[in-house]
Amino acid sequence: MARPQMLKLPEVCEELQISRSTFYDWRAKNRAPRCIKLPNGDIRVRRTDLENWLNDLEDAA
Repeated sequence: MARPQMLKLPEVCEELQISRSTFYDWRAKNRAPRCIKLPNGDIRVRRTDLENWLNDLEDAA
């Protein structure tokens, strides 16, 4: 079984066309996609979590 694709924070921000500060603001307000915080402090987002989060936003619109 293949591991899920992990996106780096700049990749997520580029895809959503938002700034890093906007992402952190959404994360502080629990409005961002699920994140994984690595031991070195870097953040990753699974591709599937990002797609599910976008689908949930679409349903709410």
